[in-house]
Amino acid sequence: MNQQSTFWSLSTDTVLQQTHSTAAGLSHADAQQRLSQYGANSLKQIHKSSAFMMLLNQFKSPIILILILAAVLSIFLKDAADAIIIIAIVLISGLLGFWQERGASNAVEKLLALVQVKATVLRDGQSQEIPNEEVVPGDIVVLGAGKTIPGDCLVLESKDLSVNEAALTGETYPVDKQNGVLPAATGLNQRTNSLYMGTNVISGTAKAVVVHTGKETEFGKVSQRLKLRPPETEFEHGLSKFGYFLMEVTLVLVALIFAANVYLHRPVLESFMFSLALAVGLTPQLLPAIVSVNLARGAATMAKKRVIVKHLPAIENFGSMNVFCTDKTGTLTEGEVKIHSAVDVEGKDSDRVLLYAYLNAISESGYVNPIDKAIREYKTFDISGYQKLDEVAYDFNRKRLSILFKKDSRNLIVTKGALKNILDVCSTVETAEGKTIDIADGRQKLHQQAEDLGSKGFRALGVAYRDFERDSFSKDDETNMTFMGYLALFDPPKAGIADTIKELELLGITPKMITGDSKAVAMSIIQQIGLPEPKAMTGSELEKLSDEALMHRVQDTNVFAEVEPNQKERIIIALKKAGNVVGYLGDGINDASALHAADVGISVESAVDVAKEAADIVLMEKDLNVLIEGVKEGRVTFANTLKYVFMATSANFGNMFSMAGISLFLPFLPLLPSQILLTNLLTDFPELTIATDRVDKELVSKPRRMDIKFIRNFMIVFGLLSSIFDYLTFGALLLLLHAQPQQFRTGWFLESVISASLVVLVVRTRKSIFDSKPGKYLLMATLATVGVTIFMPWTPLGTLFGFQPLPLSFVLVLGAIVLFYVTAAENVKRVFYSRVKF
Repeated sequence: MNQQSTFWSLSTDTVLQQTHSTAAGLSHADAQQRLSQYGANSLKQIHKSSAFMMLLNQFKSPIILILILAAVLSIFLKDAADAIIIIAIVLISGLLGFWQERGASNAVEKLLALVQVKATVLRDGQSQEIPNEEVVPGDIVVLGAGKTIPGDCLVLESKDLSVNEAALTGETYPVDKQNGVLPAATGLNQRTNSLYMGTNVISGTAKAVVVHTGKETEFGKVSQRLKLRPPETEFEHGLSKFGYFLMEVTLVLVALIFAANVYLHRPVLESFMFSLALAVGLTPQLLPAIVSVNLARGAATMAKKRVIVKHLPAIENFGSMNVFCTDKTGTLTEGEVKIHSAVDVEGKDSDRVLLYAYLNAISESGYVNPIDKAIREYKTFDISGYQKLDEVAYDFNRKRLSILFKKDSRNLIVTKGALKNILDVCSTVETAEGKTIDIADGRQKLHQQAEDLGSKGFRALGVAYRDFERDSFSKDDETNMTFMGYLALFDPPKAGIADTIKELELLGITPKMITGDSKAVAMSIIQQIGLPEPKAMTGSELEKLSDEALMHRVQDTNVFAEVEPNQKERIIIALKKAGNVVGYLGDGINDASALHAADVGISVESAVDVAKEAADIVLMEKDLNVLIEGVKEGRVTFANTLKYVFMATSANFGNMFSMAGISLFLPFLPLLPSQILLTNLLTDFPELTIATDRVDKELVSKPRRMDIKFIRNFMIVFGLLSSIFDYLTFGALLLLLHAQPQQFRTGWFLESVISASLVVLVVRTRKSIFDSKPGKYLLMATLATVGVTIFMPWTPLGTLFGFQPLPLSFVLVLGAIVLFYVTAAENVKRVFYSRVKF
């Protein structure tokens, strides 16, 4: 097996022998043994966290680690009971986060299993489909158009095999592949007998033996070297900026409070623990868990609506999407391509044109498409006199399919495909009378005939033929052909698609069509579905524009017609550079690069493997109504995630600011470190249910993005409002009620937790709390937290934390302050949203 590093230089027999395989494939038992030996064929699993690592990640914050170490140190120095309580609270908080994230992870794994990309392999001599992750060295894979290559392979046999290797080599054009032996020194992009993981079949068929899988593949080695990860989504970028902002605030606060307490000659260790506890209190510790739970719940809800999310952060982008690009067939139209007619160059119905098109369609063995199906079903012919000799499969560069036939003593090449590409290889035209004339004499008329068909909503394909001498041919022989006529195809708009397009626009999403069809056909469809004032651009016009010019033009253009596959990606990138969050729906071989480029790559369950693999989101039905439901759910998920950010940062900032300030004037700590952590844990508890909360319609009505400036303003306004009432509580406890240290801590604990819990019901919505009802579980969790907090001082657990029961006068005064605070928050919210837009 030591020669397998240069397997392209070995014969197929040698490679089969070295991989201990045969042309009939592996046995099921052997494959299972190899799967255990080599591991799953997935690069992603290299980075997959175990449950233990997921648990450890809950405690990876430097502040948390320092706090635990300090608590352990204090056990040996003085206050063992308090230190143990601190460690216990930190552990409980971490376990809560782990429980939430673990549940989310398991739910997502089940959803992803619904849209697995599968490979066709030979097992026990039989062809069967298995997930790509289960392919092992020695497997014989059967490949066809649209299939992804599941590992590094050597070609055993092939027919017109063309492979897109751009993801690995950067080569723009597809590479032809065939069986053979090459020198060991042959470079990666010259290995015409080898197939590589991460690439995909454009056209043709093949069988190949898998030599390397997973991280041993060329793609795996690159991934390992470069530590590749998916591009950061718009939402992830916003969270990163928010994290840095919070870190700066926390570090400054901790340093100042620690220095001030030491300056006031308080014990250093106690001051250090107090400062760290403040830092933990300011940090929204459960944010990763809340985000994970929100995304997982969103993914589960979307799955019920027939939308499967493969990359969880894409849910937020789905909700933020303001431009949606789609192809025409099957999305805006029924997707059932039908033949309207076959006509000659004079526009008259022609059975001869239809016969040649039928011959071509019925004999194809490469890329299967709905056009050939439509031709075969439209009308059948007796073709027993024709013998197929050879075929040059369709590909997306030539846009033609050619087949060589023999009838009697005559060899005949019959070609059909995109009209322009057919006319490019024709030198003569067959007239209605059966004569041939030079194409130069009738080219303008031919294009006008196609335009006339297009203006009526028909797509025109060309049909041509050529007499030939040999029994085999190649794409180079597609020359000097005779153009004989058109196939007029139609695909009517979907019922109700006009209403769907209007709903997209009402949601703040601009739809754009990107199609390879002619401008006339595209404009006809757009006008039928009611897109207002359509502005179109063709691929040839696009080609002449610089990237900067295109960036300005794409905003106003809503129809891109006659577009080449490589131009789709360019359109998507230009839209993104213009400041849009772009979604792209595609299901074909030539959509993969555009799906990668889009902020939200969307495909369908019936798509080819390469499109489904490139997508972030997979629709189980190719229906824009399904997509609209997904967009709404994405916005609900985004809104609930932001609610936690608003609640946690404002409440925590206010409490910690108050505690930091009052600690400088009291002869004792306002709260003990363990009491601070308990306060933080209890106020976080209701927010664990935020994923189930109701969302106001206004928050789903248009796309929104993470706005750090808005979050900062919200945190400052509502944090300071919280602090005002905290200082009112301090004044009441010290000056009115003359509280002792233990009473002061108990009183502020009660006011702080109860007010923070109740104000969640206020800040969760822009509306009045009487007009926007909270979700059932959020309300139950909030009331439970309030109940636990009220009764805690009267329990042994309260005594353990250093609390004591309060006189009735304390309870009444604190209750009045909480009521006053909730009322003030409701009024401040109304003024805040009237002045600050989000």
